[in-house]
Amino acid sequence: MKNMRKIIIPILVVIVLLVGYKLFFSPSAVRNSTPTGENIICFGDSLTFGTGATENMDYPSQLSRMISKPIINAGDPGDTTAMAMARLEEDVLTQSPRIVLITLGGNDLKNRISKENAYQNLKNIIVSIQDRGALVIVGGISIPFWGRGFGEMYQKVCKETQALLIPNIFDGIIGDKSLMSDSIHPNDMGYTLMAKKFYRAMKPYL
Repeated sequence: MKNMRKIIIPILVVIVLLVGYKLFFSPSAVRNSTPTGENIICFGDSLTFGTGATENMDYPSQLSRMISKPIINAGDPGDTTAMAMARLEEDVLTQSPRIVLITLGGNDLKNRISKENAYQNLKNIIVSIQDRGALVIVGGISIPFWGRGFGEMYQKVCKETQALLIPNIFDGIIGDKSLMSDSIHPNDMGYTLMAKKFYRAMKPYL
């Protein structure tokens, strides 16, 4: 009997630990992990458009070369989340989206638009794209001191929509003069790092 207990107790401990891990540490499900549609689309503001980059060195162009597939660059400098919503139908939803990479919210932050408004707009954008069967990957922004909680906003909206999140697309880039064309926009090398971050996120779903 004692020998049996010595065998059973460790087994029960292992089972409890495995169940606890799955409950508390397993990643959230990703909506549309097997996406439909045809096109990979980068949708966003100047970070998507490639402000500060030389020709064909914006992150969508570099990412396209990494995956050897065409990518639609639907970036528009200055776009807030509200402005992006206004062109969502034409620039994304009608383009047979398969995977959509988003950089939005930076202009909301810069223009002092509330994170609540940015959250609702971004959620509407993400869900509208997902409803077409596409996988959504969001490049978030988390800036110390003057970020106004936008980092947490990205975490919240991606958790609720089951979109993939890169918590801070600027991580390791902003503040490094060798990677920036100005105080806000990367240079060619900075966009290379952005492209690599998106590549790592999307690679399992290509």
